[in-house]
Amino acid sequence: MIGTRGHCTQNGMKKNIQRVVPARYRFCTLWKRRVTLGLAAMIFAATSAFSNEIGDAEKGEAVFRECSECHSVGQGAKNRVGPHLNGIFGRRAAGVDGFDYSNGLTRMGKDGLVWNFDLLDRYVQNPKAFASDTRMAYKGLKDAGQRSDLLSFLRRYSDDPSNIPEAAPTAAGTDHSVDAAILAIQGDPDYGAYLSSECTSCHQLSGNNDGIPGIIGWPAEDFVVAMHAYKDKFRPHPVMQMMAGRLSNEEIAALAAYFEAARP
Repeated sequence: MIGTRGHCTQNGMKKNIQRVVPARYRFCTLWKRRVTLGLAAMIFAATSAFSNEIGDAEKGEAVFRECSECHSVGQGAKNRVGPHLNGIFGRRAAGVDGFDYSNGLTRMGKDGLVWNFDLLDRYVQNPKAFASDTRMAYKGLKDAGQRSDLLSFLRRYSDDPSNIPEAAPTAAGTDHSVDAAILAIQGDPDYGAYLSSECTSCHQLSGNNDGIPGIIGWPAEDFVVAMHAYKDKFRPHPVMQMMAGRLSNEEIAALAAYFEAARP
């Protein structure tokens, strides 16, 4: 037990008294103070580490020179071979009016995909793994540091960069190159046909692209890369992530072989 000092009046005179406080309350108070201080320190440390994850915009400007053959950014930027990149952060995929996007990116935009650091990082890392039918011929930027620098540079040209969350985006995703041993698996098209019923409940055997992409006649390697991108959660589509996650490498190869050979 410990005491805290106070005063009371008795017969017109003040006397010092000691108010008794249970020790467990004192312990709780000290514990709360220590937890508060600990949380403050953690938040400060996390904030410092977080802010350091964004790349160097000056270096990113140099990286962008390779992109500038097709894209423009800054004052007066216009669509070229690729869309202009002003305001790319926080913009819906396929969101630039008047630009002819691929079906895949257009669908992603209609599904509500909005570009943030994470998604842009994945797309720049491996455009074809992110959106199979992308018209961007660029093979991807594998260096995570250069991607961070590039995106830090592009972030300057969003409406209000300071308000754009740096999110877990800057936690660099894995390099999504599919292992050569997986690509080398020879799928059994008959087994693929047996497995295909779950796919064709959504993807039409006619090959139509009415809201859901057609996969009839799709090159086997593209199919395998796309399915592993979903399996590894590289592509942002919860349903496809779930479906691909249930398939083995051999089953994906079998489906790829079946759909490559299939005709409407």
